[in-house]
Amino acid sequence: MKSMAHIKLLLAALTIVGGSAMTLSAQTQHGWRGPLRDGIYPDKGLLKVWPEAGPQLLWETVEIGKGYSSPTIVGNRLYITGMNEDETQETFSAFTTDGKLLYTVAYGTPWKESYPETRTTPTIVGDKAYVTTGNGTVVCLNTADGSTVWKVDGVAVFGRKTGRWGISEGPLVFDNKVIFCPGGDMTTVVALDAATGKTVWKSPTRHEPTNYTSPLLINHNGKKQIVTITGKAVIGVNVDTGAIEWAFDNWGRPTEGQMSEKISPNTPIYHNGCIFFSEGYDMGSHLLQLNNDGTAVTAKWSNPDLDTHVGGYVLVDGVFYGSGWKGNNAGNWMAVDEKTGKSLYDTAWTGKSKGAIIYADGMLYLYEERRGTVALVRATPEKLDVISEFRITKGEGPHWAHPVIDNGVLYVRHGSFMGAYKIK
Repeated sequence: MKSMAHIKLLLAALTIVGGSAMTLSAQTQHGWRGPLRDGIYPDKGLLKVWPEAGPQLLWETVEIGKGYSSPTIVGNRLYITGMNEDETQETFSAFTTDGKLLYTVAYGTPWKESYPETRTTPTIVGDKAYVTTGNGTVVCLNTADGSTVWKVDGVAVFGRKTGRWGISEGPLVFDNKVIFCPGGDMTTVVALDAATGKTVWKSPTRHEPTNYTSPLLINHNGKKQIVTITGKAVIGVNVDTGAIEWAFDNWGRPTEGQMSEKISPNTPIYHNGCIFFSEGYDMGSHLLQLNNDGTAVTAKWSNPDLDTHVGGYVLVDGVFYGSGWKGNNAGNWMAVDEKTGKSLYDTAWTGKSKGAIIYADGMLYLYEERRGTVALVRATPEKLDVISEFRITKGEGPHWAHPVIDNGVLYVRHGSFMGAYKIK
């Protein structure tokens, strides 16, 4: 069980405060990139240096199937998605937090084109899990046994339209609504009833494909709004009606032609009335200022150096940290000042590539995607200060899964492998 200190920290992180991104549901949402979808984990008292061979491996499994999704931990259970052996079905598995497999169930068909591996990180609310298939079916499961509660086919019902890598989002769940972004010519974003899957509202269509972003819920001056990214724009969506209240598409690449689609797997960050997002392929990073009532945005600054590909980014003490894109297998690590957009460092991690990043208790955790090196890094804007590192040598494919920290344990996935490491 979690300590009382850990529970208090988690509750503090989820307290409703104006000017912070948050999950605003009767029950806490658990899932993609921590409590607030920003890569920040509330654990304290974590190791500041690891043993030379890396932190202690508590348990490991190769039973989750191929995928790029992250685990979601709630209480003494861990939930994760993968694929069956012949790769014809996406699967949902439940483990105890000491590594015992409780069940694995199939819930839908994977994407059939480029990179078909499962990538939806489960969203857990109460006794229900919410996932999307690569083909765009939204599924609600019972966490007790993995049985299906409801399914909604995003192609048949909403005309789902995506780019070459299918659907990747972890559903956003709040106020008994499940937010899904099918894109296409029928709608852009939809809200489904969390209990039944019935449509609550549909936003107008922008006639654009959806992107690969897990949407974010923000509270701006007391007003809730959904922020997500389509194939061509960052948008703000009214939580009650689905109206698109603002859109920003002046962030690199033309809006028409072969290269018009933006590739955006990263969830934006909301802080102090501003929205930050960073995307690879030379599109850079951008900070948008919302007006007082959340109906318009203006560009505050852009930075060409930090153009995160698939690894996310974090905001710590006024500094954005993440990795850039210098091709699909390379990229520096960097820090960018929140106020000015100035690059504070732009550094190659010797012999390593770009990758995923999360933060907890004064330290950054990097997971580079080419060789599988995991690093403990001091969160300082002066330099890339790597303290300890070890490698993930099991599994297959790119190391694209984002690490997770829960109750003093670091969970790292590589394809069908996942390891749990003691970091406290």
